[in-house]
Amino acid sequence: LLSMGKGLIPLTSMFFMIGCAGTAPNEGLSLSERLKLGMDYLDEKKYLQAQDEYNIVLMRATGTELGDDAQFFLGESYFLNKEYILAIAEYEKLTRKMGFSPFVEKARFRICDAYRLDSPKYFHDQTYTEKALEKFQEFVDDFPNSEYNATALESMELLRDKLAKKLYETGILYLKMDEYEPARLSFQRVLDQYYDTNIVEQVHVGILKSYCLEIDIVKARDYWSDHSGQIESEELIAEVENLITSAEEKKARLEK
Repeated sequence: LLSMGKGLIPLTSMFFMIGCAGTAPNEGLSLSERLKLGMDYLDEKKYLQAQDEYNIVLMRATGTELGDDAQFFLGESYFLNKEYILAIAEYEKLTRKMGFSPFVEKARFRICDAYRLDSPKYFHDQTYTEKALEKFQEFVDDFPNSEYNATALESMELLRDKLAKKLYETGILYLKMDEYEPARLSFQRVLDQYYDTNIVEQVHVGILKSYCLEIDIVKARDYWSDHSGQIESEELIAEVENLITSAEEKKARLEK
């Protein structure tokens, strides 16, 4: 007997209470009921609780008809909680191990989107941006009739704009350091790889500016003659003409 205050508690009763306190919640649920509970938690944005339920199902039902549901929605619980790298890992388990699943297409799209959402601003490292672009391209190639293709193509356009911006800003940085040839190499990479992005006109101006800063009037005028038709912005056209005029005036002063 164990004394508690003025009363005595039998040891068997105490062990019963401890056993009840340590019993896992929902222990008597079937796997399909646990899957349903996970879905309820997901709807309620209780992502950690949802993950617990899906993991229990996966431990006991991998290879069954419930396994791919649990695997996909485990990925969803991370994705919706903005834990994108963890989400990618779970979606990839589905695509590798459960290729029969009807969730594969959406899982593949979610992988693309997770990389896109984890892609930083253009001035940071663009590894995830490049990975997202690669994954989106693979997706539209593998699922040409997917309902997600319009979104995928729109995302690819935005990602290409970001990568082009990164290269353009690298070129601008080289100009500020008076490194004109490396600047032109960066600008040329934009024209070669991202010729269809919205920054191309500014890139042409950047190349012209590099020649003008070098006081290489001949190359500046030749470049303008060859590419003037690719710049439609009146503001940028005026900037180019001012750059060439300023370079000619500086050259004249230097030759005096």
